[in-house]
Amino acid sequence: MSTIVLIHGLWLTPRSWEHWVPYYESKGHRVLTPAYPGFDVEVEALRADPTPIATVTVPETIAHLEKVITNLDEKPIIIGHSFGGTFTQLLLDRGHGAAGVVIDSAPPEGIRVTPPPQIKSLFPILNNPAKRHQAAGLTPEQWHYAFTNTLSAEDSKAAYDRYAIPAPGSWVWHGLLANLTPGKQETWVDFRNADRAPLLFIAGGSDHTMPPSVNKSNAHHYKGEGTITDYIEFPGRSHWTCAEPGWEQIADTALDWALRHAR
Repeated sequence: MSTIVLIHGLWLTPRSWEHWVPYYESKGHRVLTPAYPGFDVEVEALRADPTPIATVTVPETIAHLEKVITNLDEKPIIIGHSFGGTFTQLLLDRGHGAAGVVIDSAPPEGIRVTPPPQIKSLFPILNNPAKRHQAAGLTPEQWHYAFTNTLSAEDSKAAYDRYAIPAPGSWVWHGLLANLTPGKQETWVDFRNADRAPLLFIAGGSDHTMPPSVNKSNAHHYKGEGTITDYIEFPGRSHWTCAEPGWEQIADTALDWALRHAR
């Protein structure tokens, strides 16, 4: 395997992978970091004018990611963080990828575990239904709780200034309502898909936005005969685990597992 596709999460852009790209390239891999539609500009530009991403939808984003992957000359390893983890699960369910790793993954439809820290982390978006139609951001203080609670206030603010952008509020609201709406919603996956590529869940033990119980429940839902689904939890790590100190251990764990299990 030589190709790795890194999928960023909400409130972020591909810049969030800026340390991982040279790290994996130094190991001889080709690394792609596709942006969601409208997210393919600099952080500073999206902060100044987030309207291009206010109405982006999950279906058009998954279609865009599928196009990127199907144009490759081999099935890649797919690694997704946060909502990028949801997209990784959707992509694997559709037959893409040689192996997948999801890090602090947002859950697809059907995961009903919602611990209090998760509710508090997402409340700045859920506190106003009007945000379903907006690009909604977090304040530095909200970011510190939701993303970087293991960092100092100073280091959290530096990460916020470097990486944080607004996100389509509709995605958060659809995630909340998916389990309350009849029928298959846009983040539905077939947990019994026997043709799915191997999948690893990595959870941060101190993650507020997607706590370990959410990731563990998500992993345990997969029942496809003959499929491989593993779960690893790193104590004391936040939702910002891909960039906080020690991120190299997360990157190594993800890649080593994927290379061992890729098919």
